[in-house]
Amino acid sequence: METLQITAATPESALLDLPWRVPLEEWPAEVLAALPRGISRHIVRFVKLGKRVLAVKETRDHYAFREYELLRRLQKLEVPCVVPLAVVTGRLDDHGEPLEAAIITEHLAFSLPYRAVFSQSLRPDTATRLIDALAVLLVRLHLVGFYWGDVSLSNTLFRRDADRFAAYLVDAETGDLHRELTPGQRAYDLDLARTNIIGELFDLEAGELLDEEVDAIAIGDALVARYEELWSALTVVESFSGDERWRVDERIRRLNDLGFDVGELAIVTDIDGTTVQIQPKVVDAGHHSRRLLRLTGLDVQDNQARRLLNDLDAWRAHTDRLNDSEQLVSHDWLLHSFEPTIAAVPRELRKKLEPAQLFHEILDHRWYMSQREGRDVPMPEAAVSYVDQVLRHRPDEQALIGEEEELYG
Repeated sequence: METLQITAATPESALLDLPWRVPLEEWPAEVLAALPRGISRHIVRFVKLGKRVLAVKETRDHYAFREYELLRRLQKLEVPCVVPLAVVTGRLDDHGEPLEAAIITEHLAFSLPYRAVFSQSLRPDTATRLIDALAVLLVRLHLVGFYWGDVSLSNTLFRRDADRFAAYLVDAETGDLHRELTPGQRAYDLDLARTNIIGELFDLEAGELLDEEVDAIAIGDALVARYEELWSALTVVESFSGDERWRVDERIRRLNDLGFDVGELAIVTDIDGTTVQIQPKVVDAGHHSRRLLRLTGLDVQDNQARRLLNDLDAWRAHTDRLNDSEQLVSHDWLLHSFEPTIAAVPRELRKKLEPAQLFHEILDHRWYMSQREGRDVPMPEAAVSYVDQVLRHRPDEQALIGEEEELYG
């Protein structure tokens, strides 16, 4: 008797075509997508379903449903995490023996586990940039009341975001969502993060994937310092005298520079108005990405958005349109600068990086060319040079990349 059940918010009939009667580690190569996988306590496989790539993880029924619901709730809170699609239960093999349940999530395009990041030739400060991204993610999770319970690089996916990384939660199995976290819960998560990350970096060091100059313990300590800096900037009550009200605007600008919007401020004054207290009540990340989306329709990472907005402002000044409508100038920048630059990249190479990341890297390449040659290199020329000298030699971060492998160093 068939007992297979697929629980999903949106029915996906194509999921029935996958070989659910076979243990996940024995799934045939023709259904698998060869993408780099991180270390996991469970069997995880990437599968091809039409033009999509999905991640399938085997676990117990209770944990599968719990993680599915947690990821759905985090999505509604707009926290960076993988997208949950379904839970498959009631699996039986050909002999009628029960198999573990499976949770299915969408593969995060252009993302890499940390071991895959370190397997490439990157700048020596890669570890620091990954830790910085993880600190931002942990702060965002704690702000919405999510206790992770197993913070690590292994449970995180990273995407390039201009010259930084953006971090996404990929494993919520040990997590729990509360109305608000206690200082003790936050401290435990942070201490566990430091311990796990130092261990993971030592593991990379043993595999000769870590730059010799990187101090694993210092990186773990840096995570704690960066987290505390961000948490303080976002939550601490600030007091100042009544004639220093400009500091309200300064606080908002400081939060915007960190990539957060201020949805609401609690401003309290004493009876005679001599002292003012200010505290952000609702904060959300994505200040620059939302502005770029409003102006151009481009939906990109926040640091990418910051870089594109800077180029838009420079283009506006260069074309002597400082007094024109911002919306109109943004449309023309998109039409005459961004889109032609991306179109200059051969179609077969565009899948290597997201369009916004391509544009950012071409801008960097153009700057170095201009510095070296002592002239203002046009974007079309910079794009051609970037494709020939850089992009052709980069790994493909979206497409399937040969035989699947565990990246243990």
